[in-house]
Amino acid sequence: MNDKKRVLILCTGNSARSQMAEGILRHDAGERFDVESAGTTPGSVRPEAIAAMQELGMDISRHRSKSVVEFDGQRFDYVITVCDSARETCPVFFGGAKRLHRSFDDPAARHGSDEERLELFRRVRDELRAYLTDFAQNAC
Repeated sequence: MNDKKRVLILCTGNSARSQMAEGILRHDAGERFDVESAGTTPGSVRPEAIAAMQELGMDISRHRSKSVVEFDGQRFDYVITVCDSARETCPVFFGGAKRLHRSFDDPAARHGSDEERLELFRRVRDELRAYLTDFAQNAC
């Protein structure tokens, strides 16, 4: 029997924040959590997210952006939204899931040089990791 808690991490595009969060939680606490991510309007995984995660030895290059509707009818213990837009439009079909929210800057929206954009991806990655470390330590 699988005693892992199921976690769904949502953002708007499922291209950066939720993808990095999925990779982090799987890497750091995968023995305790089954983790998925999705978006309310999915796009594609950003190369900067892949690069930022690779710097920590976490490979998300095979991830794909998924729509939240792919998870309709599935049971989750936790639904974590990582942007305000996803929180506002998050479907209510997740039943008894405990819903958590913290908004993180959208690194995909950053304009500037490649290095400036990558630096924001790194910062958001590190903020996500700190948040998810706390989540994993305190989840029931």
